[in-house]
Amino acid sequence: MKFEPDRSEGVNIVTHHDGLSIRVGPASFTHSILLPWAGEVRAWPPRAFAELSAAHFELALALRPELVIFGSGRRLRFVPPALLRSLIEQRIGVETMDTAAACRTYNVLAAEGRRVLGAMLLESTPAA
Repeated sequence: MKFEPDRSEGVNIVTHHDGLSIRVGPASFTHSILLPWAGEVRAWPPRAFAELSAAHFELALALRPELVIFGSGRRLRFVPPALLRSLIEQRIGVETMDTAAACRTYNVLAAEGRRVLGAMLLESTPAA
């Protein structure tokens, strides 16, 4: 899926997602990423939904978002609330959707100037 976003200087925008990769501006990623509204896109360790842990979501805290959009892979799957406890305790909102929808939603919120963080899961193996 190719995206045609409005251009916002200094804001990270997803320009392409096809289930196997995500392109942010000119950079392409074939692994899970933490995608802040601005600044450096970071590799995110989980390679499959089953690998997710609380520590993975704690990595988001250092980026100080107001909202986390979790892209759960090719299909919608909800994370157990216990894994999101660190975000919830800091009053950081978390929305879950499949990664394609998460990319679209992230773009809208980032273009609006929101401090949004995309936690985009790209699975290295097909979803079960």
